[in-house]
Amino acid sequence: MASCMDAIPNRFLDRVIIVTGGADGIGAAVASRLVRESARVTIFDRDADQSGEAVERLRKDTGREIDSIVGDVSDEAAVEEAFAKVKAKHSKIDAVVHAAGIVGPNATKAADVRVEDFDLVYRVNLRGSFLVARAAIRQMEPEAYGRILLFASIAGKEGNAGMSPYSVTKAGVIGLAKSLGKEYAESGITINAIAPAVIRTAMVDGMEAWQVNYMTEKIPMKRCGTLDEAAAISCWLVSEEASFSTGAVYDLSGGRATY
Repeated sequence: MASCMDAIPNRFLDRVIIVTGGADGIGAAVASRLVRESARVTIFDRDADQSGEAVERLRKDTGREIDSIVGDVSDEAAVEEAFAKVKAKHSKIDAVVHAAGIVGPNATKAADVRVEDFDLVYRVNLRGSFLVARAAIRQMEPEAYGRILLFASIAGKEGNAGMSPYSVTKAGVIGLAKSLGKEYAESGITINAIAPAVIRTAMVDGMEAWQVNYMTEKIPMKRCGTLDEAAAISCWLVSEEASFSTGAVYDLSGGRATY
């Protein structure tokens, strides 16, 4: 019997999809599943070495062609150029999974957060989400079809002590998804967000142990989410099946979310 986590062959046949932050973590897991479901994937990530490794690994595992573009999601020109390049090559962009993000200061009270660190988290997490969504909309609108998926966080709903910059910017991502979903509800483009609790990634492994324990203890299931779980819901949300959902925030929280 097939598992609910199994890839669905050809679900994204001939679909062109950009995955930001696709070199590692959730982005890499989503990119891997999309490729296995026949999507034409371009990874957009600032880490050239990790991007190259991810592309080679996927090519070897699937036998499919995967592209990569090196760039910073907080850089307006880089984002616009990357999307234009993908559109020029494939004549369309069907979906975007925006998984790029950073944690920033953690296990740190607000009084001890440096403004420059707050600004960096804002630039990557919130400004980057806006720039990516805007670029995607500009390329998708003429085709009257598109799927845009942003990554927020349970911290954006409930706030995590010791992570004020991250919590604030992820709350902004939630507001962005809700606003854009309404603005483009009649365009054929859906815009949604996922709000995960702790998903075990290298980014999480790099956090202070106290911070990870604090977050995990709040999850009724008493465990972290998995990359496979994140990839499964992500791929559904950027598929044709998710046609009547926009401006929504999907919890991936093991029961932690209260609204």
